Amino acid sequence: MSQPWYKRLSDGLTKSREELQGHFNVLLQRGPDLDNEFWEDLEDALISADMGVTATTEIVERLRETATRKALPDAYAVLSLLETELASEFPLDPHDFLAEKVTVLVVGVNGTGKTTTVGKLAKQTVDAGRTILLGSADTFRAAALEQLDVWATRANVPIVKRERGSDPASVAFDTVKESIELDADLTLIDTAGRLHTSTDLMRELQKVKRVTERESIAPVKILLVMDATTGQNGLVQAKEFNAALEVDGIVLTKLDGTAKGGIAVAIARELGIPILRIGVGEGIDDLRPFVAEEFARAMMPAI
Repeated sequence: MSQPWYKRLSDGLTKSREELQGHFNVLLQRGPDLDNEFWEDLEDALISADMGVTATTEIVERLRETATRKALPDAYAVLSLLETELASEFPLDPHDFLAEKVTVLVVGVNGTGKTTTVGKLAKQTVDAGRTILLGSADTFRAAALEQLDVWATRANVPIVKRERGSDPASVAFDTVKESIELDADLTLIDTAGRLHTSTDLMRELQKVKRVTERESIAPVKILLVMDATTGQNGLVQAKEFNAALEVDGIVLTKLDGTAKGGIAVAIARELGIPILRIGVGEGIDDLRPFVAEEFARAMMPAI
């Protein structure tokens, strides 16, 4: 039997939680006074977890205001409020378009777990009793097609694929046409992983999006897969993809391998794009909907 989800999430965020615990221990050891040094050290602790300067500054300002208004007695009282403050950084009710009838272009740089994410979403969709079609528009990397083929077989779902080197936009075109014929609930089109700094490749991705939007009856959404271990560099990548494609949702993977889990907070605050799924392992059950309160609870060390 698989572990309950929260246990897997908590285990996955162990490195992030321990990183914060170390900083908080230092904060508490130097005394409970809420002086300027305390607030500066708290900012440093949150930034070290990759929560980003913008989110960190605002969180600490809110905590300072609360501490003054409620006359909080010490550092313990402030840190006990941090979990709630973290959760409040995320949208209250993110629009989960993956649960709707939709065509999704899945994008991201190489190595983020993009193709694996497509496969896991396919299996979960089938298990939920919905119909799905996969499109393999990553025609540059032979392994990508083979990998997606394995997932399609495992989930017993149809897949549209063409030979290596085919035009990705034509694969997207064929996938949408077949999706309409099948009346698929969800259509996932895997695109080639590319560097966000490659203008030519981003332009090609924009072409894939245009073709997909032109042909699809269902709404077309852009889903960006990000690797949490890349931290602030991943945030830079996300900004570039968003500028080129207008990203609608994010999957944050590999949270089990980083001490920088706070990147989720930075994404929410600096991009304003909802995190729809998070991944904390290789298993099919290790990709789940993002719930802000669960995430904040798993991130925060015991005070």
